[in-house]
Amino acid sequence: MIKPSKVVFISDELENNFNSLPEDDFVKKSMIRAIKDLKQNAFSGIHVPKRLIPNEYVRKWGIKNLWKYDMPRGWRLLYTITSDNEVDLISAILEWFDHKEYERKFKY
Repeated sequence: MIKPSKVVFISDELENNFNSLPEDDFVKKSMIRAIKDLKQNAFSGIHVPKRLIPNEYVRKWGIKNLWKYDMPRGWRLLYTITSDNEVDLISAILEWFDHKEYERKFKY
């Protein structure tokens, strides 16, 4: 299923962290690619089963679904899909981190 979406950051702080990365930074370039892909298709990531969603995400943001977008070199971008009405989808970026931090977050 291909569904375009608007891409936002879950918080101003997270967006500021992204914007403060140097333009030639590998992670920033990877995230720009991820954002482009999510704009074209909100479902381009991998759906994380509900039982694996960290409680912290539910408490902090009240999310009901979680998606993982694999970036190069083992980096991960986590996002949730929501809508501002019944038609337009929004992909809200929650976090990004390297594989080691990802494993720690999900207790692998």
